[in-house]
Amino acid sequence: MAQRQDVEFPVEGGVILRGWLFVPDGRGPHPAITMAHGFAGVKEHGLERFARAFADAGFVVLVHDHRGFGASGGSSRFDIDPWVQIADWRRAISFLEHHPAVDAARIGLWGSSYAGGHAIVLGATDRRLRAVVAQVPTISGYQQSLRRVAPDQVTALEAAFADDERRQFQGESPATQAVVSADPSVPAAYHAPDAVAFYNQPVPEGVWDNVVTLRSSRAARMYEPGSWVARVSPTPLLMIVGLHDTITLTDLALGAYEQALQPKQLITIEGGHFDPYVTHFADASGAAIAWFTEHLVKSETH
Repeated sequence: MAQRQDVEFPVEGGVILRGWLFVPDGRGPHPAITMAHGFAGVKEHGLERFARAFADAGFVVLVHDHRGFGASGGSSRFDIDPWVQIADWRRAISFLEHHPAVDAARIGLWGSSYAGGHAIVLGATDRRLRAVVAQVPTISGYQQSLRRVAPDQVTALEAAFADDERRQFQGESPATQAVVSADPSVPAAYHAPDAVAFYNQPVPEGVWDNVVTLRSSRAARMYEPGSWVARVSPTPLLMIVGLHDTITLTDLALGAYEQALQPKQLITIEGGHFDPYVTHFADASGAAIAWFTEHLVKSETH
């Protein structure tokens, strides 16, 4: 079994990102996979299981926490700017490029949910990547918000965004809300039962807080990674889509896949947004391993 190492690397602004590195047995250099979590998640939210599966298949795997979350540095805490996360992720690719156990010409990227959106953007804009997996990816923040925020709540939400901006202008810290809450009267990014269960899964004490900045939700509503999907080619793209996904929305993902160019592959999971992590883990991880093996291992031997 691959050993898990704690690692860290610097990103823009003097911030230190921290994560885990898994190095497989055998002589290197090895192909590598860089991974990170979605909206307000930390690496302890089910990513080690994927990372170990990838490492057991012969890949060096780097899993990092986004700035402001988990073990990584950065302030404001609990603040999500997708473009900052994408810029930071490029440094994770550079970290792998310079690691002696890694073949820098064979690096792939895996992202899920919000980070599945990042995977699409990075696949389209960073040609160091030789294969990309986008699992249950965010496609359109705007379209998602139309269905997840009731029309009679939009005015109040926009007023809260504006009030938060005014308070920050006066020197106050960004307003925060819960990431998840089962109580619909409590402001939260997610109220869906499957989201509440996933984020509240047991993790070590002090690893995760049920807090995210309000402005993170505004940024999410402005984020349109699906607009990049046709530009991922010629980098191979695998999309893993839940057929009953009410978080990142099945029909949006399937529509984006149709816009993607070859080489591409679609794997559908009979379940919702979080099932690839849990009930259909073997299907989701197996599909990713097959994709990375085809494009990071076998393609080098042809």
